[in-house]
Amino acid sequence: MKTLHEILNYEIFTYKDFVFTLNSGLVVIIAFSITRILLWLIKKIMFRKKDMDYSKRGSLNSVYQIISYVMWIVTILIVLESFGVKITVLWAGSAALLVGVGLGLQSTFNDFVSGIILLFEGSIKVGDILEVDHDIIRIQKIGLRTSEAITRDDIVVIMPNSIITTNKVINWSHQSKKTRFRIKVGVAYGSDIDLVEKLLFESAVEHPEVENDGMIKARFVDFGNSSLDFEILFYSKNIFRIENVKSDIRKTINRKFVENKVTIPFPQVDLHIRSDQTK
Repeated sequence: MKTLHEILNYEIFTYKDFVFTLNSGLVVIIAFSITRILLWLIKKIMFRKKDMDYSKRGSLNSVYQIISYVMWIVTILIVLESFGVKITVLWAGSAALLVGVGLGLQSTFNDFVSGIILLFEGSIKVGDILEVDHDIIRIQKIGLRTSEAITRDDIVVIMPNSIITTNKVINWSHQSKKTRFRIKVGVAYGSDIDLVEKLLFESAVEHPEVENDGMIKARFVDFGNSSLDFEILFYSKNIFRIENVKSDIRKTINRKFVENKVTIPFPQVDLHIRSDQTK
């Protein structure tokens, strides 16, 4: 027993009044291992349902992130306390330092605060599809300082959280799973309006990723300079890849117009040349 006690209290290194022993190392390993195991169990319990709705999964992910940060902070504080470091003294001594750091790293501090807001507020969750600075992205991870997202070109973007909280952001998937989109098209003057609306409606209905629940609407919009202007309104759940859906529908529209001899005009300008009558 004496030998074991001597081994555990073997000094690995010493710095001023701080002595790091083998026992201290074991405390660190055990504390961090228990924390990781507990977080693994919590994650397994929270995400045990495989068919969970993505919005609920995003909310749970935010809750898990908060629990994770809190547990790691508590673990670090317990480890420091076991080393004889007085936490109250540490906080008091670092107060002035935190003020100086806050003034020097305002943007970074703002990102941390923004990360806490995102995690607690829940207005933006993992899996949400956002439009930020005219770019469409899907949130993959929300961290304390930065968030990770992927674009439609499958490019991973790491952005400071302050960009999301301070800029105008459109959350395409915030209120419901499906969103309404529109496709505009013009046809030549003299075309059968009823036929055009019918063909537009059929083009949208035939696409498998368009929600056919009575919400599809083809309508005559305006008299354009060179065409009669129409648009087709439809709902789809494939928000992130909606441009592929629109492309497919446009192909179908073009095919149906060709089959039914409906012409899509191109802009034309009539130029009248008048001869000079004074000569």
